[in-house]
Amino acid sequence: MRKNRKMVMAAAMAAAMLAGCSSGKQAETAPAAGGREDGDSYVVGIGQFAEHGSLDNCREGFLKGLAEEGIVEGENLTVLYENAQTDGGTASQIMANFLAKDVDMICAIATPIAQSAYSAARDTQVPVIYTAVTDPVLAELAGGDGTPVGEVTGTSDKLPVEEQLGMIREMLPDAKTIGILYSTSEINSASTIEEYKQAAPKYGFEIVESGISGTADIPLATDSLLEKVDCLNNLTDNTVVSVLPMILDKAAKKNIPVFGSEIEQVKIGCLATMGLDYVSLGVQTGKMAAKVLKGEEKASGMKFEVITEASFYGNTKVAENLGITIPEELAASAAGLFDEIVAE
Repeated sequence: MRKNRKMVMAAAMAAAMLAGCSSGKQAETAPAAGGREDGDSYVVGIGQFAEHGSLDNCREGFLKGLAEEGIVEGENLTVLYENAQTDGGTASQIMANFLAKDVDMICAIATPIAQSAYSAARDTQVPVIYTAVTDPVLAELAGGDGTPVGEVTGTSDKLPVEEQLGMIREMLPDAKTIGILYSTSEINSASTIEEYKQAAPKYGFEIVESGISGTADIPLATDSLLEKVDCLNNLTDNTVVSVLPMILDKAAKKNIPVFGSEIEQVKIGCLATMGLDYVSLGVQTGKMAAKVLKGEEKASGMKFEVITEASFYGNTKVAENLGITIPEELAASAAGLFDEIVAE
């Protein structure tokens, strides 16, 4: 929380004068620490791990959630924004920079940078609010019951794995193999891969995985995977999503459908998803952050939250290009059907 320095000095002088003239009377009790007063303002550092649609939507939603609670950028909120471009070392530097600038809170978007934020701020009083963290427990940001490990909390974008597999089976009744590319350095992807592998046999699928260490590995890994599978299923893996247009282009040339994990991936060329609305996820996170900034809650007292409802999104243009018909029942239930492919 930031206060106008002149107001603080004036208040301090007035309090001193009152103390000298009060004949022993005590001054009125000051507002509780962290409480909001007229004239308060905040500085929030937003660190984003990669630049792509879903994480951008999280940031948009986060600011919207804060604004709905009366904390508005340009009025009583200053935002410092940095993007790590999928580099862990850069993520750590961003957090050190935020702390040096004495921010009131750090918002970390995606698992790797959330881990960097907590590590950097752990021995300070600066709370960390994260979003788009698939498994906060595995990322060691929360205990098994969801309780924060410190002044850190936020929202999870855990994927609805079984709903996704059921949707793929409905759209591709003859498919047998699903390929998944993932970054070996992103712990959230490793946990999701295991969940897919456990659930896949129930729907008659085999998961063929391909781990990569960085974006430079993706072109060859994609080419190899496309020779082995009936379709690809994209996760929320930030390294992979950052070059998704290239993957989509390679898959389209082989007439192999790619399923996404959220709405933005469907807009740019994935066939369909049972996915999340990342703007809504960000709004939910912003409202949590507002409680902490206003002093109504401590981050350490708030368990992480999860969006539980997944929605169907489909791209009819992609379906047409692939010669696939979106089943009527899925189309009727869709939260969004797109008839074009939007270039990123």
